[in-house]
Amino acid sequence: MREEALNRVVLAYSGGLDTSVSIIWLQEKYDAEVYTVTVDVGQGGDFKLIEDLAHKLGVVKHFFIDAKKDFVENYVFPSIKANGLYGDKYPLSSALSRPLIAKNVVEVAEAVKADAVAHGCTGKGNDQVRIESTVKALNPNLKVLAPVREWGLDRAGALNRV
Repeated sequence: MREEALNRVVLAYSGGLDTSVSIIWLQEKYDAEVYTVTVDVGQGGDFKLIEDLAHKLGVVKHFFIDAKKDFVENYVFPSIKANGLYGDKYPLSSALSRPLIAKNVVEVAEAVKADAVAHGCTGKGNDQVRIESTVKALNPNLKVLAPVREWGLDRAGALNRV
């Protein structure tokens, strides 16, 4: 079922199952041109393969952003100085990366004149809050979509879509 049409949506894209199915879902549900953004904060991965998959799934354009230096200098180092740990044991690397990813997605959305941004976070953790609040702080006019939270597919159903 189609919702209101959106011209362009920029998706924070990892190349995993959830964000890959999100491309198709956004195209079908919103009749949107989908752009993808992969932000490298040091997580590793085959970024060429990720880009190829995005194009195979029909995105208009894929953006790769090397944000490792920005992440280390502006997020990791200040966290280390503040002894930022979860439960006095675990580094906050994942939590710290979400605002930076959102910032880069917003910048791409503004560059391509998108109506909305999307992410692959589920409704279970705080990553969705970190991304969505950052997007709204940087550009309150962008609609924020969370396909994984909205679509109601299980893993088997998602696999059948890709």
